[in-house]
Amino acid sequence: MNEWEWQLLEERIEPISVAVEGVELKKGDLVRLLPRAGGDIFDVALVGKIAIIESIEQDYEGKIHLAVVVEDDPGRDLGALRQPGHRFFFTPDEVRPVSPFSKILVAGIGNVFLADDGFGVEVVGRLSGLPPGVTAKDFGIRSYDLAYALLDDYDVTILVDAVARGGVPGTLYVIEPEISEAELSHSTPDAHSMDPVSVLRLAKSIGPVSSRILVVGCEPENLGGDEGEMGLSAPVAGAIEEAVRLVEKLIARLQERGKAANVV
Repeated sequence: MNEWEWQLLEERIEPISVAVEGVELKKGDLVRLLPRAGGDIFDVALVGKIAIIESIEQDYEGKIHLAVVVEDDPGRDLGALRQPGHRFFFTPDEVRPVSPFSKILVAGIGNVFLADDGFGVEVVGRLSGLPPGVTAKDFGIRSYDLAYALLDDYDVTILVDAVARGGVPGTLYVIEPEISEAELSHSTPDAHSMDPVSVLRLAKSIGPVSSRILVVGCEPENLGGDEGEMGLSAPVAGAIEEAVRLVEKLIARLQERGKAANVV
């Protein structure tokens, strides 16, 4: 830059806040990153991520840029110190405010005719008195319905399902599945499979998934075999109430974090 451009930068007044979708955003607020199509590899990797506004900056042409650090970046502290590779810039039209009361979908998935595979359906059926912004729905084995729901504007989707990981039957897990762009491009979506990773892959083959995905899973003992079987096994049935409380605590934690991030 020439001397005149440097002078403009030195004399500029940094804005304290910027309005996005009617919400005043300021330093420390949470946003969801939705970079415009055709960006670089960082845009592809960061789409849908939750980020924290580190600063609001204005260039010498008067354009506003949000400097952000990604919330789940292990090097987030380096971003706060303004180190490259951990601090990113987006325009206001490339972010969406994260509501103080996150919009959350709790999706029960599974087949009630395959014994413990009905775990997610049972848990969602027990949820009641959910706070504003939270929707609980039984999707059963309707993979396309769930895939399209993942394209909606939910901040977080909690999938509840039987998940076999080799543990003791009835063991509960909280998992955040990840599918790389390379894996997505080299795999064929399966519309007949309802495991969380397959549904996420199907949804991403249809359109961008901006929702954060969490899975509350339970280790099954019996998945019904070839003939099928109604009813949960004793260990899984005994884990239902604990799973309900786990989902409720997870919702409360997600919403409390959203509120804290938006307190002046």
